[in-house]
Amino acid sequence: MTSVEEVLTSNLYTQQTKKLYKIGEILGLHEDQLAALSTPERVIQVKVQIRGDGGVIKTFTGWRSQHNSALGPYKGGVRYHPNVTQDEVIALSMIMTWKNSLLQLPYGGGKGGIRVDPKALSREELEQLSRNFIDAIYKYIGSNIDIPAPDVNTDSQIMSWFLDEYTKISGKIDPATFTGKPVELGGLAVREYSTGLGVTHTAKLAADKFLGGIEGRRVIIQGFGNLGSYAAKFFVENGAEVIGVSDSKGGVIDPKGLDVKKLEEVKKATGSVINYPEGKKVSNDELLISDCDILVPAALENVIHKYNAPKVKAKLIVEGANGPLTADADSMLKERNIPVVPDILANSGGVVGSYVEWANNRMGEIIGEEEAKKLILNRMEMAFNAVYNKYNSLGDQDLRTAAMVVAVERVVRAMKIRGLI
Repeated sequence: MTSVEEVLTSNLYTQQTKKLYKIGEILGLHEDQLAALSTPERVIQVKVQIRGDGGVIKTFTGWRSQHNSALGPYKGGVRYHPNVTQDEVIALSMIMTWKNSLLQLPYGGGKGGIRVDPKALSREELEQLSRNFIDAIYKYIGSNIDIPAPDVNTDSQIMSWFLDEYTKISGKIDPATFTGKPVELGGLAVREYSTGLGVTHTAKLAADKFLGGIEGRRVIIQGFGNLGSYAAKFFVENGAEVIGVSDSKGGVIDPKGLDVKKLEEVKKATGSVINYPEGKKVSNDELLISDCDILVPAALENVIHKYNAPKVKAKLIVEGANGPLTADADSMLKERNIPVVPDILANSGGVVGSYVEWANNRMGEIIGEEEAKKLILNRMEMAFNAVYNKYNSLGDQDLRTAAMVVAVERVVRAMKIRGLI
C-alpha cells in the first residue's frame, strides 16, 4: 500500500478525534471530558439478512451509532456502501453532534450504515434489506429518540420503506421518526435540494468575506450526485461559473464554463459526467488540484490530504462531503492562507431541512416550501456569522477550529448542566 492509499483508507474516527482534541486544548478541557465527548453513548451492530432473488440467503452487517444526546434526540443519516465500517459510522455520528450543535438544532448526533453495494441488489432485495434493518433497530429509534434520514446511496424511497416498516412493527404512526421522506408521506420538497442550497449559500457568504463576492467566480465541484448537481445549479443562479465537475468515473473541466443542465442530461443518459462532449477529461485527483476560485469536494472523506494539499490551487474550499480533508491537509491549507469552510457548517443545509420537516410533522404540516427555504437560509446565515465572529476573535485559527469551538462549547455547556462531565 502506498503512502497516499494509507491516508485515503485511514480511520475517519481517528481523524475526527484528533480534531476534537485540538479544540479541547483551546477550550481547556481535560482528558476525561474529551473522552466523554468522543465516546458514543451507544453503538448498535446488527445482522441484516435477505432472501436473494435466486433464493439464497444473503447476510450483511449494519450499524447505528448514537453519539451524544445532551442537546436532544440523535439525528443523522443512514448510508449504504460496500466500505462502511463501524468506526466510520461512529465518526460520522460525532460530526453530526457538532453539526446539529453549530446550527442550534435541538438534536444530538447519530449515524447509520449497512456494508452493502446497493447497485448489486434488485429493487426487491433493496426493499427487503431496508425493512429488515428497521426490524433490527426499531426499539432504538423514534421522533423523540433517534431520527434517521437519507445519506450516501439512500433516498426518499428507502425512507418510505423505513417508515412503513417502523409503523408495522412498532404500532406507532409517527412520520417524524424519519426525515427525507416523499412529500406524500410528510416530506418537504425543499429537502431534496436543501444540502446543495446550503453549500452554495455558505459559499456565497464566505466568498463575500474572502474573495470580494461570488459573482464571476470559477467553481469546481468534485461529486455530481444530488448535492453536487443542485449546488452547481445554485452557483450559476448566484452568478458564479461552474468550470469543472466529476463523479466516481472521472471528471471534465472547461475554463469557458460548463452547461449545468447539459451535465445533468449527460449524467442521466450515460451514467457519468465524463461523457460531457466538451472540455478536458480529467481524473478526480487532477480535478482537486485544478485552477479555480472555489473548490467544493462533495464526494467522500479524506480526498484532500498531505500529499495533494500542497498542490491545491483553489482560493476557497467549501466542504460539501463529510470529512473530505484530513487533519494534515487542514494545517497545510491554513499555512497557505486558503480558507476552508468546514463540513459541519457548509453541508448542514440538509440537516436544517430535516429539522424543518421533523418540526412540520409534529406541528401538523403547516409549513410550505418557500417558508422552509427561508428558514434554512436564515439558519445557515446565523451559523456562518457565529463562526466568522469566533474566527476573528480566536486570532490565529482557521474556520474549522472556529466552527468546532462554537459547536463543542454548546455541547459542553449542556453536558455540564446535566452533570454528564
